[in-house]
Amino acid sequence: MKYLLIIAYALLILIMQKFLIPNKNIIGEKAFITGQDLKHIVKVLRMHVNDKIIFTDGHGKDFSAIISKISSDEITLEIKESHISAFESPVQITIFQGMLKDKKMDFLVKHLTELGIYTWVPFFCERTIPKYNQKKLNARIQRWEKITKEALKQCNRSIVPEIHEPITFSDIIKVTSYFDLKIIFWEKALTSIRAINQKAENIKNICILIGPEGGFSKKEADLAKESGFNLCSLGPRILRAETASITAVSLIQHYFGDI
Repeated sequence: MKYLLIIAYALLILIMQKFLIPNKNIIGEKAFITGQDLKHIVKVLRMHVNDKIIFTDGHGKDFSAIISKISSDEITLEIKESHISAFESPVQITIFQGMLKDKKMDFLVKHLTELGIYTWVPFFCERTIPKYNQKKLNARIQRWEKITKEALKQCNRSIVPEIHEPITFSDIIKVTSYFDLKIIFWEKALTSIRAINQKAENIKNICILIGPEGGFSKKEADLAKESGFNLCSLGPRILRAETASITAVSLIQHYFGDI
């Protein structure tokens, strides 16, 4: 019976719009909606008291609630049920993405959130093209955080991916020791990810390393290999950096996750 209820709840989420409410606005059996979501619920969806709302806390839990009160600056919800989300991947994917130019990073944050990544870490390396000052970087990070939250609601996820400040390639080597599996996708690699899949067991935390427009230098690829990364190929064709990122995460989710 418990599993039937969870399945029924998952189907309900699929046909209803999901909202994101931070933990600070979830107090006991009540939750509170403010800002743009309030306006959307009242003016666009035209919802009323006693209408049903589905929301998530952004940390893996989904809630079913009804609207108990609507005011000019706040919607009060009465929580009826809560469940661990049925829409998250069994593997936690961290993608280290070489900084790309223009709006390619915005595009990737959105689509990789849909594909189920847990953590996004941009980085600078030898062949990185764009250079940003700290003020611009801070603005980009805030934009990426906003994009992930919007993408989360669109694709019914319940965990907001963590967005990190950009780091250097050498920093990556220092912070990736705890992963169950580490893969660097490099255009000169010869090994297919299939070979890794055949010998992988109990893989939960996966680190993916994708280069910028110019790819990785041989020195960087060698350093990653020495640090425990598997050098893998994405096939015989040279892919654009953003295509490579989406392809890599899709393959990881196929072999180790839920696609």
